[in-house]
Amino acid sequence: MAETGASPLPPTPPARSPLFRAEHFVWLTARVLEQRLFAHHFLNGNADPVETALDAYRNEDGGYGHALEPDLRGPVSQPLHAGHALRVLDAIGRCGGQRVERVCRYLTSVSTPDGALPAIRPSQRGYPAAPFIPIVDDPPSELLATGPVVGLLHRNEVWHAWLFRATDFCWHAVESLRESHPYEVQAAVVFLDSASDRPRAEAAADRLGRLVREHRLAALDPERLDSSPVSPGYAPGEHHFPHDYAKTPHSLARAWFTDEEMERSLGFLADEQQEDGGWPVRRRQWAPSAALEARPIVTIEALRTLRAYGHSIG
Repeated sequence: MAETGASPLPPTPPARSPLFRAEHFVWLTARVLEQRLFAHHFLNGNADPVETALDAYRNEDGGYGHALEPDLRGPVSQPLHAGHALRVLDAIGRCGGQRVERVCRYLTSVSTPDGALPAIRPSQRGYPAAPFIPIVDDPPSELLATGPVVGLLHRNEVWHAWLFRATDFCWHAVESLRESHPYEVQAAVVFLDSASDRPRAEAAADRLGRLVREHRLAALDPERLDSSPVSPGYAPGEHHFPHDYAKTPHSLARAWFTDEEMERSLGFLADEQQEDGGWPVRRRQWAPSAALEARPIVTIEALRTLRAYGHSIG
């Protein structure tokens, strides 16, 4: 007998399919938020329960905390949590209205003097955080934190005063890059994919793609990872692949890679699904809870990328 008030879901995918195995993994290990996201993306679930689950992480200042981004524990709002929240809202088509207006007010309140975002504010001190995210008293603006937020807001045609200076910061940061690392490049791609000045974005993306290839920031042959460098400060084996930059075939980063390179990358991604149905977390694992909560997030991202490129997931 069905539970009273339960949301009806369609039949599960065929047994042994990647999606079936991932679904089992998500129900077994994921937070309520990722369970709701999985149902929305792959089981025709409604977006409302996703918003309800996300609300549990929201603070009175309009920001988000409570380990929404698993590598930052504790209740305090942080820009990286806000970026995570906007990714969720963008994924369900709800990135707008009063909810995003509150987020923008929070972003305004925590911006640096140049109008952009630090990755982490000193208020995190005293709460657990990943050791690779340093906490300093006067944190600088970072493309890593600002680029994805600005890109997602532009993608959803959000207009707010905060965006003007933050957008200028992103243009200057992207066009000034002479060296970088994969996570910063990913942040730049999110910005460029939605920037309103398309010729300027295409030119910046072309230069960034050359930098990625020249500095070997993408592992182009998954079968020869031992010969691929890992960026300084990254964990052993923390490689990045073409699919990590071009998450959809419509991304500007897709032009950085040949069809053969992209297919190898996607094949590697599909093969990375583990015995328990989830995908691995490649970044440094520093606490069991953070690693456990991150894997369903990575799993949903992997399935969405494979589906975007037309790979069968079941």
